[in-house]
Amino acid sequence: MLTPRQIEFAAENLKGTIRRTELIHSPYFSEHLGAPLYFKCENLQYTGSFKVRGAYHFLSQQSPQRLAAGVITASAGNHAQGLASAAALLDCPCRVVMPVGTPLAKELATIEYGAEVELYGNSFDEAVDRARQLAESEELLYVPAFDDELIMAGQGSIGLEILADLPELQTLIVPIGGGGLIAGIATAVKAEKPAVRIIGVEAACIASAQLARRNGGPVMVASRCHSLADGIAVKQVGELTFPIIEALVDEIISVEEEAIAMAIVSLMEKSKLVVEGAGAVGLAALLYGMKPIHQGHTVCLLSGGNLDVQTMSRVVERGMLAEGRYLKLRLEMIDMPGALAKLTGVLSQIGANIFQVNHDRHKSSWPLGEAEVILELETRGPGHIQKILLVLEEEGYRPEVLR
Repeated sequence: MLTPRQIEFAAENLKGTIRRTELIHSPYFSEHLGAPLYFKCENLQYTGSFKVRGAYHFLSQQSPQRLAAGVITASAGNHAQGLASAAALLDCPCRVVMPVGTPLAKELATIEYGAEVELYGNSFDEAVDRARQLAESEELLYVPAFDDELIMAGQGSIGLEILADLPELQTLIVPIGGGGLIAGIATAVKAEKPAVRIIGVEAACIASAQLARRNGGPVMVASRCHSLADGIAVKQVGELTFPIIEALVDEIISVEEEAIAMAIVSLMEKSKLVVEGAGAVGLAALLYGMKPIHQGHTVCLLSGGNLDVQTMSRVVERGMLAEGRYLKLRLEMIDMPGALAKLTGVLSQIGANIFQVNHDRHKSSWPLGEAEVILELETRGPGHIQKILLVLEEEGYRPEVLR
């Protein structure tokens, strides 16, 4: 199994090349949770994710001859960017197979780092099969996303940084996908401070680590859901990472999509940090989980920040909707001068801020003399939403909530 010495060697190897990311105390969330909370900001890492640590360490331990032939991997985004960046630093050709549907921003970022990108398959696992076939047929070096000791050692350097910055650490919350990140960090932290509680968090719709723990080994998840936490939406944890997770990770929990969305919005609003879904699952578990999971000085690892603008817009809307701060309505009203002004006046009186209004009098399915109005409103919570709906009903508008 992975050893602390391997991680210490990786940490020395990464010095001067990989950013030593900040550990930031959060006064707001500390007060909210009743315990000191810190964020380890790998979202501020070069390439926007922790993945560059493992990728660079892996490549740097290969012979120049092996690198000269080129490297290849499969990735939904962050490992791709990390490997492309590391390959550029070491001047070796890089190819990446990405699943169809990978956010365009991640694809373009990978290309900008110098990699050649091929889109293939509808899942990470299908992309992996394709990349391994190309590696064999074209004699390229395949770089695993997580299931390799060099990769895990590079990621484990994060744990050493956390301990150096916060010796009082008592709880560490880490996202789980394939398990390379948490396996490396757990190995580093438990070797120095065995009493630290390490908690893994994954998306509920593709909880492969929990399934593996229940079954005593890695098992393929049947779910084909699309998660906001696409960076950890891995159907099966690694054969090498699983024994480490079993031995060193105290608890594995899952979070729903609404919680992930709300955590992303909270990080933007309260901490001014842009964090992708996979990076926000830890805070989602802290804020919206079924039970308290933190004890004492707690660190929440923000593993990545590669959130494209289109996804950000959808996530913010979804997060606000889940918190009762956004309401989309369809209603009907009389098509006559002043009718729209009357409606907006009613909304103003009950404190509903209009984001957008669409007034359509030409829809063929509506009776003559009536119009359809689609409203997007900023609201102050579930109670305010109920008040808006009640007042509109009393005014005769028959509102229909749109999701």
